[in-house]
Amino acid sequence: MIVTLDPEAPKSAVDAVVAQAERYQGVTTKLYEFVGAGATVREVHLIGSTRAVPVEPFEAIPGVRAVSRVSVKYRLIGRHGKDAQTHAFDHNGVTFGGEKVQIIAGLCAVDTREHVDQMLAALAREGLQATRMGAYKPRTSPYDFQGLGGACLPWVFELCGKHGIKVVAMEVTDARHIEEIDRALQDAGRPTGVMLQIGTRNTQAFELLKAVGQQQQFPVLFKRGMGITLEESLNACEYVASEGNGRIIFCLRGVKTHLGDPHRNLVDFAHVPVVRRQTRLPVCIDPSHSVGRLDAAPDGLTDVFHVIGQGLITGATAVLVDFHPRPQAALCDGPQALTLDQLPRLIRYAEVVQRAYREARAIGEIAG
Repeated sequence: MIVTLDPEAPKSAVDAVVAQAERYQGVTTKLYEFVGAGATVREVHLIGSTRAVPVEPFEAIPGVRAVSRVSVKYRLIGRHGKDAQTHAFDHNGVTFGGEKVQIIAGLCAVDTREHVDQMLAALAREGLQATRMGAYKPRTSPYDFQGLGGACLPWVFELCGKHGIKVVAMEVTDARHIEEIDRALQDAGRPTGVMLQIGTRNTQAFELLKAVGQQQQFPVLFKRGMGITLEESLNACEYVASEGNGRIIFCLRGVKTHLGDPHRNLVDFAHVPVVRRQTRLPVCIDPSHSVGRLDAAPDGLTDVFHVIGQGLITGATAVLVDFHPRPQAALCDGPQALTLDQLPRLIRYAEVVQRAYREARAIGEIAG
């Protein structure tokens, strides 16, 4: 059972909920706080056998907004009750999960200072404030480029500060990378913010998930596992939240199967509304790793553009997409990287689709 309090409810309301819960044998409580874009949501979770615990005494406590019985495995990230709100959050002045779609464009793998500088300058010209920069790259083959690691962090962060990029999404593959990123940020004077990315290969690296969840400084971009079910991925995501970090974006990136040919993976963006219905997490889409190539349809738009449209028209609020100043020189996933001259067109395309989504959403609200 989850008791949600009004944002302005005093501490006495929390105490009253805890005191009421303690009347029932075998029931313990735990307080969770989710810092959203506009307010902090506080929830008291009743843990144990709550089947016989009535909801009415909790609903009668001043300051209680809602009481929900939990029947799903993902207690923290789940959407419990029809009035549950998406956990939008701010990080370093950038809102994720709000009305504005955040385009997180950048290099799949950092290679040279010059390329990073060119990429971030292009983002700044278009008014974008978030990027992706891969420093640690898990690869299928041990002989492929594994990323520059911590060596590139000082100048990546420096260049983010130079161009006013406020958030950089960066994959971590080991708990030690969290400390390495934090030290590099500190040494650089914290010119930007970092969002830790859990890659598809580490979706069930549970000790890493716990470590990412135990720290509160960095939000998390959690990618769906490429070869496991959606429910398994959501339960893995619950590991992060259960350790205390509720600032999570769930990212769909395609699933591995030969049935997706000729795309790199089978695009799974039809699951955007499913994730939004089952959880309170903002949803991101990764068209680059889903499609994996830049073929164009007869209308002149690439498949990458088209699948972005498929994700945004169903309510995704972030797009993680690969760009590179010179894709032919990229050390990782060059064939799927868009070029810098395509960035303004992508932004305009996303704006058009999101306007269409808002109109479509209005139709749904009328029907509801």
